[in-house]
Amino acid sequence: MTDEELMRVALAEAQIAADLGEVPVGAVIAKDGQIIAKAHNLRESGKNAIYHAELLAIDAACKALGGWRLWQCELFVTLEPCPMCSGAIINSRLRRVVYGARDPKAGCCGSLTDLFALPFNHHPVIEQGLLQEEAQALLQQFFVRLREKRKKKPL
Repeated sequence: MTDEELMRVALAEAQIAADLGEVPVGAVIAKDGQIIAKAHNLRESGKNAIYHAELLAIDAACKALGGWRLWQCELFVTLEPCPMCSGAIINSRLRRVVYGARDPKAGCCGSLTDLFALPFNHHPVIEQGLLQEEAQALLQQFFVRLREKRKKKPL
């Protein structure tokens, strides 16, 4: 599969998250262009702060491949990874990260900070902006609906 096709699968995962009332973030881990794992945010329904799409996909990929080192794999994610997910990317040795929308509030691939520029023992290749408009639109639509829903809710 091409990078764009893999990101479109991540966007489909993000839509699943949105339909569940979760922040619409989707992630795909691929090896040699083939999907190894995919996931979407489940923090609200799972009642767990670490149920980010990236972490769930990394967990599934480790299980599928039988080890914690994902050095031959690439991560495609619709939103720039946060500090927690960036740490997991470093620790799992993902070789490449491709993300769609920037996250100026928590993004750690250059928007708020760049954890990958620090002297850690692993430095993935980072590429930003793939299908950025679609990823950003999905997030914006979700938060517009969420704000409207909160306005209608009686105190």
